[in-house]
Amino acid sequence: MKRILLTVLTIVLTVALAACGNGSSDNKSSKSKDDNKTLVVGTEGTYAPFTYHDKKGNLTGYDIDVTKAVAKEMGYKVKFKETQWDSMFAGLDSGRFDMIANQVGINKDREAKYKFSKPYTYSSGVLVVNKDNKNIKSFDDVKGKKLAQTFTSNYGELAKSKGAELVKVDGFNQAMDLLQSHRVEGTFNDSLSYLDYKKQKPDAKIKEIKGNAEKSKTAFTFTKKEDDATIKKVNKALDKLEKDGELAKIGKKWFGQDVSKT
Repeated sequence: MKRILLTVLTIVLTVALAACGNGSSDNKSSKSKDDNKTLVVGTEGTYAPFTYHDKKGNLTGYDIDVTKAVAKEMGYKVKFKETQWDSMFAGLDSGRFDMIANQVGINKDREAKYKFSKPYTYSSGVLVVNKDNKNIKSFDDVKGKKLAQTFTSNYGELAKSKGAELVKVDGFNQAMDLLQSHRVEGTFNDSLSYLDYKKQKPDAKIKEIKGNAEKSKTAFTFTKKEDDATIKKVNKALDKLEKDGELAKIGKKWFGQDVSKT
């Protein structure tokens, strides 16, 4: 009888010790996970000045700086995973990263499929002309005028709708070359592209004309499955960075002015 009782006590003690050991392991694992929070972020790394590599090969840009500031405010580490734009959303859908930071504009089609943080960039279409141009004063003054545009962009469609004659280009810099050599009279493009160009080349004799182009809002992008608590943390961090003037500081660094507000 004593032998049986001793055996039972031994089993009970072994189970109890095992349970304590498992609890300690779980707590240690949980603590380790909490202490190593990492925000995995998808980005291109080829889209200057938002996300690209500098001359030393370091990933940098406006979106990169905003993302790092948000992660720091949240108490998270950040890990960037670079991928081509064409596979960016597929990477998010498959769980390769937690969110996208790549100047993703908010629109109805995307809102049906994804969740967004509050916007951290605002921009709008502008008409860029030479500084001494006195014939074009508004969007409606381009009828019959030669404008440098990418044919498949919204800005190309805008130029066409205004009756302009389109001259095909591959990007903003090429449009600037044609404009300043007086081979075209202007170009419709994004205000951020204009600000970036002026930041890089402050002596360029160009000016922007604002009009009734639709404003665009850029935000961090998440899957529909993402926990709302995480997005709330991101938004809280953005609010704090805006209040502290950090977002304005980052905008001025890259564009010469705050682009985080309308």
